[in-house]
Amino acid sequence: MTLAQRLRAALAAPPPNDLLPGDLLEGDAAPAKAAAVLVAITDRAEPGVLLTVRREHLRTHAGQVAFPGGRIEPEDEDAAAAALREAEEEIGLPPSQVALWGAADPYRTITGYEVTPILGSVPPDLPIAPHEHEVADWFEAPLAFLLDPANQRAVEVEYRGRMRTYYQIDWQDRRIWGATAAMLVNLTKRLG
Repeated sequence: MTLAQRLRAALAAPPPNDLLPGDLLEGDAAPAKAAAVLVAITDRAEPGVLLTVRREHLRTHAGQVAFPGGRIEPEDEDAAAAALREAEEEIGLPPSQVALWGAADPYRTITGYEVTPILGSVPPDLPIAPHEHEVADWFEAPLAFLLDPANQRAVEVEYRGRMRTYYQIDWQDRRIWGATAAMLVNLTKRLG
């Protein structure tokens, strides 16, 4: 069974007990805003994952590597519809080109979003058209590299007066960290 097949099968299994729940700060009782991201896995012998680099001027997560995605809007039927809509808006990925696998485990961001990762496969080498206002760049990183625990490094930093831990994955000259890395770590945990 390939890594992509194992990952797809893992979505149907009960979640493991050691998933990362998110970055809820102590004392933060504000309700989370619903969001979704598309974990678009390229259908090739060595599958990759499509990732974006957010523009520096954006209000949240500026300059960070992220999955295409965003807030679930009232017109979205569900998280999958929101993830597909956002991927089309951000990188020009037609929803018809995505074979949906299902939803992974929600993750709470430090900025107050409850993000549902939606996984699906896409044909390799699709023409990508980044939205000039939101996406500075995009790239494809190998799925096997991203899901290898040896590449997922825990980093500590002081934030708002206390030490916090986040995950970071360095691939080539890209720094994948925070919520995006945490969601990848959770997918690794699902694989066991």
